[in-house]
Amino acid sequence: MRVLLIGASGYVGQEFADQLTDLGHRWKPLGRRHCDLYSVDAVAHYLEEEAPEAVINCAGYTGKPNVDACETNRTECLAANAVLPGILAEACARVGVRWGHVSSGCIYTGRPGAGLGFTEEDRPNFSFRQDNCSFYSGSKALGEELLAGASQCYLWRLRIPFSAVDSPRNYLSKMLRYSCLLEAENSLSFLPEYVTAAIACLERRLPYGIYNLTNPGSVWTSEVVEMFEAFGISEKSFYFFPSEQAFRRVTVAPRSNCVLDSSKALAAGLQLSPVRDALRNALANWQTVAVEATGT
Repeated sequence: MRVLLIGASGYVGQEFADQLTDLGHRWKPLGRRHCDLYSVDAVAHYLEEEAPEAVINCAGYTGKPNVDACETNRTECLAANAVLPGILAEACARVGVRWGHVSSGCIYTGRPGAGLGFTEEDRPNFSFRQDNCSFYSGSKALGEELLAGASQCYLWRLRIPFSAVDSPRNYLSKMLRYSCLLEAENSLSFLPEYVTAAIACLERRLPYGIYNLTNPGSVWTSEVVEMFEAFGISEKSFYFFPSEQAFRRVTVAPRSNCVLDSSKALAAGLQLSPVRDALRNALANWQTVAVEATGT
């Protein structure tokens, strides 16, 4: 495939770039130096010139060091997470190019009933419409709203990405440097498998729409800590907040803790290993660099 990759230098984008290269696909970065990404006409014109077979959008604003930063950088957050996907949808539809968008599972909180988790059909319950979310989660939910009905479009939901490579964006690295942890149950996405599954959607021309690309199952924070100890990853003592209320007293914005159902992706033949197996895989192959202790 000939692919244009938006956000190629980011944590998720770099994994896409590496895997596209390994698979023999030809890809080029698409960024602000190439055209005005916030102009439908400019993006459509660039797509017509480059004639890609697919566009992958990995760009987004998550805030540094965490989503609390989105509360004070709302314009940038809203532009990257909601406006840009809408622009891309219109431009790709105009030119007739299929594309995929890296979305987020952080638009949910909790887990529904006795099921496996929130499905692609469940409406977000952690969004601006419920007035209960962080600005980051609200902007990602709005981005999905803007893509409702988009033609030739995949929405690949990512949830708390991790890998075997130490990185400030890696969930495992974050846990290692946090001074105190919140005990919570969550779905996770093993980044290499997430990207492999997303690319497979394009390669195999699976039906367009939303896919929860999370590793089957869920895991509690304390379980991951036990895995750190089992694999000898860290000798530090891990401390936990006594309650979610205590955690909220030291954060600016509420956090999404949720479980997603990946049954649709599995039924489509996408390869996503059980979450505990994926965690063991990452920790068994851990590549570490020095990290500094930080706050929540």
